[in-house]
This record gives sequence, structure tokens and C-alpha cells, in this order.
Amino acid sequence: MSGFENYDRETAELELQLQRKGIALNIDWNNAIQVREIACAALHCKPAVMDCDRHDPEQMARLDLYGIAQLMLRVMTESARDDILSHGGPIWKIFARALWAEHDAQVTAEKVRAGETAP
Repeated sequence: MSGFENYDRETAELELQLQRKGIALNIDWNNAIQVREIACAALHCKPAVMDCDRHDPEQMARLDLYGIAQLMLRVMTESARDDILSHGGPIWKIFARALWAEHDAQVTAEKVRAGETAP
């Protein structure tokens, strides 16, 4: 509900989780190719149909990271609707840029497949 969200707190909590998952998964947030690949995987992730070994800490950390990506996108979208610019720290910004770039690339690819001209 508009006016009741604490976007600063939410982004800070998500930034902390990004830091933790990055350590667990050995992510180099300054490696643009690695981050873009993670963003692509996060946007394509469908947890309900994933065959994931719940006893494998790396697989679970990756699944958690994909969930964080979805939460990031939701916070940014909801805060934008409330005319609030939300972003976390440096890792958030790096990952958010990769998520949006991947999202835009997927939208463009879908338009091309549908026979529409690219924007």
C-alpha cells in the first residue's frame, strides 16, 4: 500500500543479502560478464519447476540470489509507482543495472521474434 513502505530499509536488507550470497557463490561483482549471466539466470528462474538439491548449499544460495533479484525488481517498481527512487549500495546498483539490461534485451528479442521492429 502506497505510503507505508520503507524502501530504504528494504533496499539495505536486500543489499546485505546480496553481499552474503555473493560471498557464498564467489561472485565478482566487478565482472560485468559474470553479473550479466547471473542476471539472465535470475530472470529465467522458475523456482516451482526447478530441480534443486535442497542439501546443496551452493544451489540453495543461487536460488536465494534469484529470489533477491525478484525482490529488487519489485521494490524498484513499487517505489517508482510512489515517485521514489530506490537503490541500495554498490552491489545493488551493479546487479540492478545488469537485471535491467538483461530485461531490456529479452524484451527486444521478443519483439524481434514477434516480427516487430526493435525500439
